[in-house]
Amino acid sequence: MKFKLLEAELAPYRKVLGQAADAVIDQEVSEYPILVVHQQSVDIGLPLVDREAVRGKWSVNVSTLEEFVTKQLIAPDRIEPFTTVYKDPADHLCLFVLSELGATFVFLPRHDEEEKDG
Repeated sequence: MKFKLLEAELAPYRKVLGQAADAVIDQEVSEYPILVVHQQSVDIGLPLVDREAVRGKWSVNVSTLEEFVTKQLIAPDRIEPFTTVYKDPADHLCLFVLSELGATFVFLPRHDEEEKDG
């Protein structure tokens, strides 16, 4: 999945994704919210966006680093390296993207560069 294409496809969701990440942090659920972006059914996180309901290409579930460790998606010995590369959630959204190409972590800027500068 090309980053720019994914970024464009998720642009309409960006506000709700940010609100979900903020809620995870503000409610002290986790300091590491992870948004699971997928096109098929997944058994992780809580449903946030249903692609059928919004007529989009992606569904999104909200999860956390802790759930990823519990479900053995991140090994306990990989927690520290993960938290080291985890970008500031005030500026970036941590996405775990599941696509036909596999699974990968992506850090999506919360705002377009133009919005930030202007």
